Formats: sequence, structure tokens, C-alpha cells
Amino acid sequence: MSAITVRPFRRSDRDQLTDLVNGHAHAVMPGVSITVNAVLSQLEHEPDEFIVDPWVQERITLVAEQRGRITAAAHMVRYADRSGVGPDLRGTGELRWLLQWPDASYWPDAHLAGRSVADAALTVMRSWSVQAVLADFTLPAPGLTGVAEQWPHIGQLLDGLGFVSRRSEQVLLADVSDLPADVREDLTILRTLGECGTRFTALADGQEVGYVEIDTTINGAGRLSAPTGWADVGNLHVAESMRRQGVGSALLATAAQWLRLARADRLLAYAELDESDLASFLKRSGFQSVTTNRRAWVQTAPVQPGVS
Repeated sequence: MSAITVRPFRRSDRDQLTDLVNGHAHAVMPGVSITVNAVLSQLEHEPDEFIVDPWVQERITLVAEQRGRITAAAHMVRYADRSGVGPDLRGTGELRWLLQWPDASYWPDAHLAGRSVADAALTVMRSWSVQAVLADFTLPAPGLTGVAEQWPHIGQLLDGLGFVSRRSEQVLLADVSDLPADVREDLTILRTLGECGTRFTALADGQEVGYVEIDTTINGAGRLSAPTGWADVGNLHVAESMRRQGVGSALLATAAQWLRLARADRLLAYAELDESDLASFLKRSGFQSVTTNRRAWVQTAPVQPGVS
């Protein structure tokens, strides 16, 4: 076994850390390539998390090094224990992500680096005297929230550390050119600013019968190196009495026209595992499932370092 050194992240690690992040991203999202600046920015603050990020009192990134190579890393935060912080996060520690290269013929013990950096991260959080240890992974790229099914080595690592996932979310992706094209002539669709992006509202006889909100800002400024235009569905709702009558398809067709003008060619959507009707509609509309992310991890059975 090659010697493993766990230490705080140094700026000179930035390229290798970005390679580790992108290795995991590429296995999940086609064409996603995260820039070095996006990775470094997340280590310092997360402006997109405009509600949660101000609650962070401390953040630390650790890396595991073997023979000069960064083979694992963990980024963690501590949330303040004070009024104004959400009760679910108040006084807790969270693994924002924990990544490791999988074992390979030239690195057969990479899993030991993952466990070493995880043990060190948990030791730091115990020193913080946090009330609970959470993990809800978020990498700085579209669709990469949670532990993707393409990362079984990460899921196994968390399982061995006594974490349990409380929810799962299916992530679906569509090429905008594959979205519905027909717009119902009897519907009026208005475009306004919505809660989660540009809102398209369908009206029938002056009454709202559905809406979809599309966020075209998820790329972030300088976050991705590839020119692909990404967007996601922030909200999608059709009145129950109007379902299976083409309202949802008309909303997506209108959104597709807008996305083409915005030079966005990929659209993400999300469905909880109990939202089978939503997932079926999305798949009929041109989306395909790219992953299922296990989310909302909580350490329910703490283990001693190095013991699983």
C-alpha cells in the first residue's frame, strides 16, 4: 500500500482536484466540464445558495495524497448555532462532497484514501461539537446534487461510515430539439418572471391551467468550460382537471422555442421517486433518465476512524 497523506487543500492542488471533480461529473452528465475557477469558488463560498450559504460559519477542504497524486478529497461546512439559521441545519456539520478515484490496477488502494480523508473530515466535525453530521453533495455543475448512481464507490463509502440517505431524486435530460413542438391554439401562454426562472403560464378562457418555470442561469458565469447551453425546469404544474390534455406539452413546446433563442440546447428536469406520473410525462416528452441521486444523508450510526 502506498503511503496516504491527508492534509488541508492547497491552491497548488487546484488542477488535480478539478480533475477529480470532473471525473465524477463526466460519469453522470454528458458534456459537463467544470472549470478550475468554479471549483475554487465553491471552496470559498456558494453564492447560488443565497439562503443557506450565509449560515455557514466555517468551511474546510481536505485532500488525500498518494505518491504525489490527489486520490480523494472532502469539502465540509459547519452551520452556525444561532437564531436565523434553519432548524434542520442549525449547529450541524455537512459534507458538501466527498470524492475518491475508484480502485484501479495502478492504484488498487484508492478506497483507503477515500476512507482516510473521510475519517479526517469526521474528526474535524466532531471537534466542532456539531449536533448532527449531514451529507447532501453539491458539485458546481448542472444536475450534480446528491450521490449519483454512477458513483457506487461513494455510496459504499458513506454506507460504511454509518450514513443513511433519506430521499432519492431522478434526474432527466432532454435535447431541446426533442421537446414537443406543437402549441395548442386554444391556449394563451404568457411569459413573466417566476420564482425559479422565466415563467410560462397557460391560460384557457382567461383561467390559469398550468405553468412551467425555466432557469437558464444554471451554467453560472465561467462555471463550465464547454459551450453547451444548459437550463433546468424549476417548476412544472398543470391543474389536475386539465392533465393529459396537452397543456404540459404546450408549455414545454413554448419553453423550447425560448430556449432555442437563448442558445440553450439541454434541459434538465427532476422527479422524486414517488412522482411516477411526472417522470412518465417527461419521458414521453423527450427526456431520458441520466441518473438517480441519493440525497439528504444523515450519519445515524457513527463509526470509529478506520472501522466499517
